[in-house]
Amino acid sequence: MELIPSFQVDHDKIVPGIYESRVDAVGGDFVTTFDVRMKRPNAEPAIRPDAMHTIEHIVATFLRNDPEWKDRIVYWGPMGCLTGFYLIVKGRPAAEEVLPLLLRAFDYCAAFEGEVPGATPEGCGNYLLHDLNTARCESRLYSDLLRSAPCFVYPQAERARVDGMTFFDS
Repeated sequence: MELIPSFQVDHDKIVPGIYESRVDAVGGDFVTTFDVRMKRPNAEPAIRPDAMHTIEHIVATFLRNDPEWKDRIVYWGPMGCLTGFYLIVKGRPAAEEVLPLLLRAFDYCAAFEGEVPGATPEGCGNYLLHDLNTARCESRLYSDLLRSAPCFVYPQAERARVDGMTFFDS
């Protein structure tokens, strides 16, 4: 089987940011997947599953209620590696265009108080796996990072051509 494109990005070079992961044509429209990377893969501790789950619930609720974006949100969910999330939206916005939305969402999560939306036996398949305090802390760290040093371009391997052959410096 062919290795999918997201596994071909050098994860040792990824820093937190917002990256266009892929654009797909669906019918006559486009759908854009963003890599919302909160942690440096293989260099920082991943986000704890209970905090990741809480961020998922709070941010998903926020995104699907945002007056400007709610009709364009297709999906919000965690990466299996627990270093970030995938955001899928209708259309082809640039990563810089979703930055204000994600800043609002993570600020909202960082300040969230009360019951986690949907964290009930009826609303969630693992309703006891939540940690609001850690979710708030991780959200504040990410929001601060996006404000100070947002990154929007995946790292690229250096390519060199020698005698007709291509070499990659990873």
